[in-house]
Amino acid sequence: MALRFPRPHRDDVRIALAGLLGGLLLWAVGLGTRPAADPIVLWSGRWPILLPLAAVAGCELLRRTHPRTGLLVGVAALTVDTITQGSLATVVMFTDLVYAAVLYGPPATARRVLWISGALTVLGTVVPLAVWRAPEALLIGAVIGIVAFTPGATGWVVRNHRDAAESARLRAEQTALLAEIDRVQAVTAERARMARELHDMVANHLSAIAIHSTAALSLDDPDTSKQALGVIRENSVEGLAEMRRLIGILRDSSGDTEPAAAPTLDGLASLVEHARGNGLDVVLDCARTALPAPVELAAYRIVQESLTNALKHASPGRVTVSLVQRDHALDVRVTSPFGEVRRDGPRAPGSGAGLIGMRERVALLHGTFEAGPGIEETGTAPQNTPGGGTWTVRATLPITEGETA
Repeated sequence: MALRFPRPHRDDVRIALAGLLGGLLLWAVGLGTRPAADPIVLWSGRWPILLPLAAVAGCELLRRTHPRTGLLVGVAALTVDTITQGSLATVVMFTDLVYAAVLYGPPATARRVLWISGALTVLGTVVPLAVWRAPEALLIGAVIGIVAFTPGATGWVVRNHRDAAESARLRAEQTALLAEIDRVQAVTAERARMARELHDMVANHLSAIAIHSTAALSLDDPDTSKQALGVIRENSVEGLAEMRRLIGILRDSSGDTEPAAAPTLDGLASLVEHARGNGLDVVLDCARTALPAPVELAAYRIVQESLTNALKHASPGRVTVSLVQRDHALDVRVTSPFGEVRRDGPRAPGSGAGLIGMRERVALLHGTFEAGPGIEETGTAPQNTPGGGTWTVRATLPITEGETA
């Protein structure tokens, strides 16, 4: 299979045509770089000028695809042009070949071209001056520097700028990719948080609806049924309102949903009153001062979920809610009664899925959390007794200095 060279760039074709036409114009009017009587001219006449001109113009087609090949052929063509009367267009196109070899060639080629052109410039300056002992000899080194070293140095500067721009573009793309990853993680975390909010706020209403609807169906008492239906309607309306708000936030809308304020411990009294309306005997003991918003939100959700679990699973009896603020922590403690775990009897109040959400909230604040039967102040959890006992949820939420409101 024959080797196929890549198609030259259209700008290279334009440069080659412009150089060739310019050289032909100079040849037509008889302009050369040296007279025929010059000692360096070994091949006099007008027609030999066209051979290196055509060769260098052809090399311009390779300035991007094969810059090293184009430069090597261009050196040979410039050597032939030197022993003829010469053409300015040939020299100008050769300088462009040096520039392209440094700019588009491999890094090793670019360094070699710079070193070789620099060495030729130095030799072309020192050797003629040492041989002829005349100031005019310095012009040879100047011409070599203009033709070879200056285009190479220019290509090296442009190459460095191009590489720096490419590195900056890659860094920008990597930064954008990392920002997108962070955004996706933030959206995922926010949706997980909203899912916990949905469970915490709506589960209480649904549990009350289930319990009172069961009572209304099992008791043949019009007054009891009417009271139960009132509680059912109240909880269903509140639950639907919370569902509508959370679903609106979870949607990918244009952001026109008004932000909802996070609940604080100031709403504990209302939460306890609502639990009492659903049939729980709740006692609240809250001794605290101003706290950081994350701590208040976590404490509120722990109490809310504990009351929901007590409503669903606890035995008849008193539920105590205690919040005590110490030096750098807030202790949250919710105790509810429960009996022996049987198929037809009450279950442990902490057997709901809300324990996972409570543990996550406490873990985010680097606190401690425990839930179990009869947890004492020392943190030990004795074994459940057949006669029943208490189920305690206890959380310690650290308060970082300087974060209190």
